[in-house]
Amino acid sequence: MDDHDRSSDEAGASDEHPHDGHRKTADDESADGADESRVEQSMLADEAEDAGDAEQAIAEEHEHHVGHGVGDHEHGGDHDGNGGMHEGHERMFRRRFFVSTLLSIPVLLYSDALQDWLNFSVPAFPGSEWINPVFAVIVFAYGGVPFLRMAVPELKDREPGMMTLISMAISVAFVYSLASVIFPTTSAFFWELVTLIDIMLLGHWIEMRSVRRASSALDELAKLMPDTAERITEEGGTEEVPVDELSEGDRILVRPGASVPADGVVEEGDSSVNESMITGESKPVDKEPGDEVIGGTVNGDGSLRVRIDAIGDDTTLAGIMRLVEEAQSSKSRTQALADRAAGWLFYVALGAAIVTGIAWTVATTFDATVVERVVTVLVIACPHALGLAIPLVVAINTSLAARNGMLIRDRIAMEEARNLDSIIFDKTGTLTEGEHGVVGIATVDRVDEGEALELAAAVESDSEHMIARAIREAASEHGIDAPAASNFEAIKGRGVRATVDGEEIYVGGPNLLSHLDVDVPPELETFADEAGENAQTVVYLVRDGELIAAFAMADVIREESYAVVDALHDLDIEVAMLTGDSEDVANAVAAELGIDTVFAEVLPEDKDKNVQELQDQGKLVGMVGDGVNDAPALTRADVGIAIGSGTDVAVQSADVILVQNNPMDVVRLVKLSRTSYRKMQENIVWAAGYNVFALPLAAGVLAPIGILLSPAVGALLMSLSTVIVAINAQLLRRVDLSVPSLPGMSPSGQTQPAD
Repeated sequence: MDDHDRSSDEAGASDEHPHDGHRKTADDESADGADESRVEQSMLADEAEDAGDAEQAIAEEHEHHVGHGVGDHEHGGDHDGNGGMHEGHERMFRRRFFVSTLLSIPVLLYSDALQDWLNFSVPAFPGSEWINPVFAVIVFAYGGVPFLRMAVPELKDREPGMMTLISMAISVAFVYSLASVIFPTTSAFFWELVTLIDIMLLGHWIEMRSVRRASSALDELAKLMPDTAERITEEGGTEEVPVDELSEGDRILVRPGASVPADGVVEEGDSSVNESMITGESKPVDKEPGDEVIGGTVNGDGSLRVRIDAIGDDTTLAGIMRLVEEAQSSKSRTQALADRAAGWLFYVALGAAIVTGIAWTVATTFDATVVERVVTVLVIACPHALGLAIPLVVAINTSLAARNGMLIRDRIAMEEARNLDSIIFDKTGTLTEGEHGVVGIATVDRVDEGEALELAAAVESDSEHMIARAIREAASEHGIDAPAASNFEAIKGRGVRATVDGEEIYVGGPNLLSHLDVDVPPELETFADEAGENAQTVVYLVRDGELIAAFAMADVIREESYAVVDALHDLDIEVAMLTGDSEDVANAVAAELGIDTVFAEVLPEDKDKNVQELQDQGKLVGMVGDGVNDAPALTRADVGIAIGSGTDVAVQSADVILVQNNPMDVVRLVKLSRTSYRKMQENIVWAAGYNVFALPLAAGVLAPIGILLSPAVGALLMSLSTVIVAINAQLLRRVDLSVPSLPGMSPSGQTQPAD
C-alpha cells in the first residue's frame, strides 16, 4: 500500500535451488542393501506362514509399503510401515530365540563338560548319546540358518560384513561339532554351538526390538491422520467421506476433539489446536478465520470450518514422514565406517585363524587342540555389537529429533553439526520477528502514551500496512480499545487521516510534516534523531494541526535470539548475521545481540558467497534461514538449517528442518549432535574392545600361563558387549534438550522422549 511514506527492507526471494553436490540420495544409499532386505523379507514371510495369518499380514503390510512408499500413509488405514517390518523381524527372532533356547536345554544337560563343571548328572538311556548331536542340528537348522541366508547377498557382492561373520562363526562351530561324532577323539562341541546360536538370536532380537522402537516415530506420525472427514455439502449439510476422497477446495467441518484430516485454512469458527505432535510445542495454538491448520493436529473445544488447500503427499504430515523415512534409510559416515569395519574384521579373523593354526602346529603338533583354537578364533570374531553400535544410536537420534521438532534429512549433516565453527543466521524472520513493531513512544507534555496509541490505532484501524498492524498490536498489548474513526483518507506518499471524536487526526512519516507544515517540538525532534541513529523508522501523530506524538518502529528482535547467541558462544561457536538491510540496521541488531560477524546489504542470490567467505577461512559453517529465500546459502553451507512454520518442512535446500519457528532449536540441534556422536564413539569402543581382547585370548596368547578362551566363554563376552552397547544407546533418550525459560516467557516446548 502507498498510504504511508514507508519502504520495505526485505529483499526478494530467489528461486528454489535443488540440494545437490555433496549429497547422496537415500535411494542410492539403500540400494546396496536391497538383496539382504529381500532375504529378510523372505525369511519373514516363511516365519509368518509357519506362525499363522497374523504374522503373514505383517509381511504383506511391509511389502505394500515397500511398493507404495510413504504416500500410502495418507490416512489411518496403513499405519504399520517401518514399525510393522521391524515388529515382524522382532517377533521372528524372538520366537526362534525361545524355541532354540528350549531345544538347547537337553544339549546342556547331557553335556559331559557341564556335568563335570557343575557336578551334576542326568540319567542315561539307550540312544541318549544322540541327544546332543540331534538337538544341536535342529537348533542350527532353525536358529542358525537365518544368519546364513542373510549372508548370501554379502558373499554375492564380495563384500563380507556382519552376517558373513556370524555365519562363519556358527558354521565353523557346526562342522566342528559334527566332526566330533565321526572322530570320537575330538572333544564334543555341541553345547558351545547351541549357546552361540542362542546368544546370536538374543542379540538380534534385542537389536530388532530397539530399532523397532526407535523407528516408531514414522508410524506414530501416520496414526495422526484420521480415516474419515466431514465434508460440507453445497446445501450446507455434512457427509462423512474417506480422507483420500477429499480434494483441494473442499470445505470440511472439524468438530471439537477431532483430528484435522488435511492441511487447510480456517474459514469459520474459533478454537485452539494442539500441534505438539507436529511442532513439539505443548501449548495449544489459537485459530481463527484466515489461520492455517495442519492435517493430523487435534482440534480443541471449538468447531472449525476449514477449506482444504493440500492433500495426500502435499500435506505437511506427508512431508514430515518423507523426511523421517529419508533420515532412517540414509547412512551416516560413522555407520558406514562400522559396516566397513565388520568386513575388515572378517579378513582379520581369517588371518588370525591361519596364524593361530600355524603357530600352534609349530609349537606342538597338529591335533584336536589346534583345531579347537582355530575354531575358537573364528567363532568369537562375530561383530554383533559392532553392527549394533552405530545404527541404534542413529535411529534413536533421528526419532528423538523428530519428536522435538527437528527433522533430519541428511545424517552426515547431523553428525557435522557437532563440529560447526560458525553459524550464520538470516536476520529477518529468524533473529527478528520479520514484522515492524513499536519499540519506542514519545509525546508532548500534555499527552500520555496511552492516549497517543488510542488515537493512532483508531486512524489505522482499517489499514493492513505493516506499520498500521504494529500500532494496533501495540495498542492491544496496552489493553487499549481504539475508538471508532470516520472519514478515513489515504494521503499517497505521506500517510493517512481520519476523524476521531470530532478531531482531525493524521498519522504518517516525515513527508507528512512537510505536507502539513507542522513544527516539531524539541523533545520529539531529539527522540527522532536517536531513533534514526538506531536505524529505526519514525511515524508521527498530528491532532488538529499539532504534532503531539512520535512512534519509533523497527523489526522487533525476537526475545529468544538473545539466549541463542549466548548459548552458541558458550559452545564456542561464532555467530554471524546475514541480511539485505542497510549496514546501520544490521549493525544495530548485531550490537544488541552481541553477534560476531555481520554481512549487510546482501542480495538473496549473493548470500551463498558470504557462506563461502567463511568456509575459505577454514571454518565449518552452518546456515540458518527460511529455506526459500536462502536456498543457495543453505545449499552452500556445510549444514543447512531451515527454520519456519510446519508448512515449510518440505524445503529441499536444507539438511535439517526445524519445525518450530524458534532459533533456540539450533542450540538443541548442536547439543543433540554432540551427544549422539559421543554415544557412537562409546559404542564403538565397547564393540571393538571385545574383539581386541577376545581374539588374542582365543588364539592362545596367554596359553603359557594357563589362560585359554573357549568358544562358549567368547560367546558370553560377545553377548555382554552387545547388551552394553544396546543399553548405552538407549541412554541417549535421556539427553536434556529442554529450552531454557526466558524472562517473561514460558519455554517454547518441553523435551519429548524418543518414543
